[in-house]
Amino acid sequence: MVNSRANLWALKELGVERVISPCAVGSLQEEFRPGQIVILDQFIDLTKKREYTFYDGARTMHVSTADPFCSELREVFVKEAKRHKVPHHKEGTYVCIEGPRFSTRAESRMFKAFADVIGMTLCPEAQLARELEMCYLSLAMITDYDVWAERPVDVGMILKTMAENMDRIKLLLTSSIPRIPELRKRCECPRALESAGA
Repeated sequence: MVNSRANLWALKELGVERVISPCAVGSLQEEFRPGQIVILDQFIDLTKKREYTFYDGARTMHVSTADPFCSELREVFVKEAKRHKVPHHKEGTYVCIEGPRFSTRAESRMFKAFADVIGMTLCPEAQLARELEMCYLSLAMITDYDVWAERPVDVGMILKTMAENMDRIKLLLTSSIPRIPELRKRCECPRALESAGA
């Protein structure tokens, strides 16, 4: 029910150029372990009833999300995660589901064939940021294994893992943000609408 369009529009109006979005996710792969951080590079959107675009009126823009996350921000955060030895994956695919319910076992096994982690919040935030030509990065903290692993998802366990690993997210943010260049010259985000057409 989050109004992602309003949130992103407000940030843009305030002059924000970059969005760094920490989130909690479940793991779909054995090697993606609770406590690790995934610096995402792809997503699969399986949500159904959210507001997906700012261009739903007279004008239509076909914005590319082939590589939906800012390459420059990803590079900075991967480098800092390595430097501080933060357990991480330098890439990963996030499947976004509607929520608020968790997956069935059958769904989880299906998602496992195509993605590494699962959550409910990334979409449409990422594509809306792209439409506004904002740089966007998601830091996905793994809190649990999804139910493909025959371990039922437990909210208490999720909150416990988040609390235990919050310092890793804070460390990454405090060490990476000062290393982000002031000007956006090395990514395509500021020019996302140039090839979008109408």
